[in-house]
Amino acid sequence: MNTQNEISTAPDVRDLRIDGQRLWDSLMQLAQVGATQKGGVCRLALTDLDRQGRDLFTRWAREAGCDVRVDAIGNIFARRAGRNNALPPVTTGSHIDTQPTGGKFDGNYGVLAGLEVVRALNDAGIETEAPLEVAVWTNEEGSRFVPVMMGSGVFVDAFTLEHALAQRDNDGISVSDALKAIGYAGSTPASAAASPVGAYFEAHIEQGPVLEANERVIGVVEGALGQRWYDVVVQGMEAHAGPTPMELRKDALLPASELVIEVNRIALAHAPDARGTVGWIENYPNSRNVIPGRVRLSVDLRAADDVVLSAMDAALKEAVQRIAARGKVEMTVEQVVYFPPQPFTPKLVSAVREAAQAQGLTWMNVISGAGHDAVYLARVCPTAMIFVPCLDGISHNEIEDAQPDHLEAGCNVLLQAMLQSAGVTRAAA
Repeated sequence: MNTQNEISTAPDVRDLRIDGQRLWDSLMQLAQVGATQKGGVCRLALTDLDRQGRDLFTRWAREAGCDVRVDAIGNIFARRAGRNNALPPVTTGSHIDTQPTGGKFDGNYGVLAGLEVVRALNDAGIETEAPLEVAVWTNEEGSRFVPVMMGSGVFVDAFTLEHALAQRDNDGISVSDALKAIGYAGSTPASAAASPVGAYFEAHIEQGPVLEANERVIGVVEGALGQRWYDVVVQGMEAHAGPTPMELRKDALLPASELVIEVNRIALAHAPDARGTVGWIENYPNSRNVIPGRVRLSVDLRAADDVVLSAMDAALKEAVQRIAARGKVEMTVEQVVYFPPQPFTPKLVSAVREAAQAQGLTWMNVISGAGHDAVYLARVCPTAMIFVPCLDGISHNEIEDAQPDHLEAGCNVLLQAMLQSAGVTRAAA
C-alpha cells in the first residue's frame, strides 16, 4: 500500500483555490471577540474571551464536518477524515490568544487559514488520503502565563504537563484552574507520542518588514533563528551626583550602556541573520541626582546557525568581563532561555515554494526571527511555514494589518502544500 509521502496530488486539484472573502470574513468575525478601540484584539490565554474565541472556532469546525477533540493542556484539534484514517494527519494551525495590545492576524490567520482549507475541500468534494487537522495551540503568546508556546511545548515534551498546569498568572490563578474555568481542560493526552503528526504546516504573517521591503507575497520559511536570552546585573555604588568626582565613581549605568552598544556590535559582526537586542532596563535608584548603583537589563541574541549563536554567546561574556574591569563594577550574566536554531524539512519547504511558483506568486526564502509553534512541532514531525507580509512589518500591536489578497494567496499555497503531503485519491462521495 502507498504511504502518505508517496501519494502525489491529483492533477484535477492543482487549480483548486480557497474562498478569500470567506477567509477574510472569518478573520474579522473572530477579531470582534476581544476587540479594542484602536482596532486590535485583547484576548489573553484562558480568559473568558479566549473561551468565546475557542467556542467560535469549534462551532465553525463542527459545521465543516470536523471531529473536535481537546487535550489536557487545552490544545484543540479539528480533524477532517481521510480515506485512510490510520495515517497520521497532515496538520496546520497556530494560536488565537493575543498580546494585551494584539492585532487581528497574529496566530489567528494560521488557524483560520487551516479552517478555510477544510471548507474549500468540502466545497470541491475532495477527499484526501490522509486525514487533515487544524490545531489551536494553547497560550502561544505567553502574555498571561509562562512559558511561551505552552501548548505546543507540552505536546512535543519540551516540558511536562504538570509543570505547565502549575504555572500561575499575576493574580495567582493556575493554568489548571483557568482551563477548568473556561471548559477546555481536555481528557486526551497532550502528547505527540499519543497523537502522531504526519506533517505540519503553519501560515503566519511575517511580523517583520522583509517581504514588504522586497515586494514579495510569499515567504518560504526555511527555518527559525536560535535564541539565547540573558539577565545581566551591573552592581556599582550609589553616591551623590554633586560631591562625587567622576574618576571615583562606580556608576552602574555607564558600563550597562556600553554593553547595550556591544550587543548591537556583536549582532552586526555576525550579519546577515544575527540579531542582538537589549529590550528591558531597570536603573536603581533611578533618581535625578544619584549615581546609579545597580542596573538590570535583558539581552536577546539570535542566529540561524548554532555555531554562530555560540560565538555570539562567547563574545557577550567576554564583553561583560572587559566592561566590568574597566568600569570597576561587578557584572553577572545568566542565560535564562535557549532555543537552538530550527531548520524546517526541505521536502515540505520545497512544497511551499513549488505551490507559490505554480500560482505565479512572488516569493523569497526567509528565516523566521520569531518563535512559533512550528519550531516545537519540527522536533517531532516534518514541518514548514508560510509567511505573508504585514503592513510596515508591525505586529504585537493593535494597528497590525495585512492585505486580504496576500492572506488569500498564502492560504492557497497552504492548501496545495497540504494536498501534496496528504494526497488526493478521488472526489468525496
